[in-house]
Amino acid sequence: MDMTHGPLLGKILLFSLPLMASNLLQLLFNTADIVVVGRWAGHASLAAVGSTACIINLVINLLVGISVGVNVVIARYLGETGREEEISKALHTALLVGIVGGTLLGLGGVLASGWMLDLISAPADVRPLALVYIRIYFLGTPFMMVYNYGAAALRAEGDTRRPLVFLTISGVLNLVLNLFFVIALRMDVAGVALATIISQGLSAALVLGCLALSKGELRFSFRRLRVDSWSLKAMARVGIPAGVQGCLFSLSNVALQGAINSYDSIVVAGYSAGASIENFLYISMNAFHHACQTFTSQNLGARRHKRIFKTVRLCLLCTLVLGIAQSAAVSVFARPLVSIYNNDPAVIQAGAERIWTVVPFYVIFGVADVLVGAIRGCGSPLGPVVINLLATCVLRLLWVHFLDTSVVNVAWVYASYPVSWAVLMIALAVFWLFKRKKLRAEMSPEEEEL
Repeated sequence: MDMTHGPLLGKILLFSLPLMASNLLQLLFNTADIVVVGRWAGHASLAAVGSTACIINLVINLLVGISVGVNVVIARYLGETGREEEISKALHTALLVGIVGGTLLGLGGVLASGWMLDLISAPADVRPLALVYIRIYFLGTPFMMVYNYGAAALRAEGDTRRPLVFLTISGVLNLVLNLFFVIALRMDVAGVALATIISQGLSAALVLGCLALSKGELRFSFRRLRVDSWSLKAMARVGIPAGVQGCLFSLSNVALQGAINSYDSIVVAGYSAGASIENFLYISMNAFHHACQTFTSQNLGARRHKRIFKTVRLCLLCTLVLGIAQSAAVSVFARPLVSIYNNDPAVIQAGAERIWTVVPFYVIFGVADVLVGAIRGCGSPLGPVVINLLATCVLRLLWVHFLDTSVVNVAWVYASYPVSWAVLMIALAVFWLFKRKKLRAEMSPEEEEL
């Protein structure tokens, strides 16, 4: 896809919609786990799987964040000319980092899983099941990393359709294995974790096969797997701040999970179901974050600044329309949606209460996410990290610190989400306005006249 010429809206949608579907399918990995154990193993198993999500995200977000660096660096090279060798080096460096880093991270996660469950004060009736699930899940970390890095490289050249096909295949396998392991073999949470890592292994193999058959700059070969220091530094400059930002989100969510766990397992199960539903809203809007980031990166490389500004406006508009529509729908159908996960009336009520408190404001987070993509794509990776540290992590930690969960309703814990999103969006908007002014000053006279 040529992101530097031609009409923008059609290309943004052509890029974003397959990516949105891919992200939704990837999210279905964890959702299938939650639905299957919630329906056929009980609310304790549902709480065990759901309560580990914040821990898993905290541990893997740093390495997954480097996939942002892969996307931005390769997209910028593609926007320039004569950078074929640099693109190949960046690709092979990223995949080697994914294999080695994912293996080390997975082993570390297995060894530290007990300590991490203590960190979030997992309820006694949930902890043994959560420990089994998280240990098996971490074994699949290398597969997750390889897929994310390979898919990031494909997105850099505008290919979001093949990753969609790969995730469709692996997602179907994941669902079939979930049902077989839990219903037929009665493996409970161990079955859904095993199904997840098998399907992740398949998606990693498919993306590597796709790159190996490529005829262009993104052709993959095991013989070329080595770390290029220049490529690693370029990707780390963007990717590590992105990973740290993800870790900050997860760290604040770990604190919130600890507060939630001070209530009973019914509330934890409802929280898990509600959070899983909300993730679909975020993943949908997040496609426009990636579109904004990739389009701005390529156009920055091509020095087409006006297209950068138009890209940001269009991605914000698309996010607003989608976010408002889906938030309204989920709020109206909150109870039926939660009942998909568990049919216990108490769990349904607990999940619906979370949705009604958080979901109406989710579009604010979507807008903030697009602004992060714009700022990163324009070469300022550290700004969003500092803003997230203050507006999200610190604010939420202070919020939870001053709450007495033995007295207040759980809705007070949930309210920390929309409050922190509003502060985050305002701060990012101010930062983007300053960045936009700086980019305008860099425009050449010839481009000003276009």
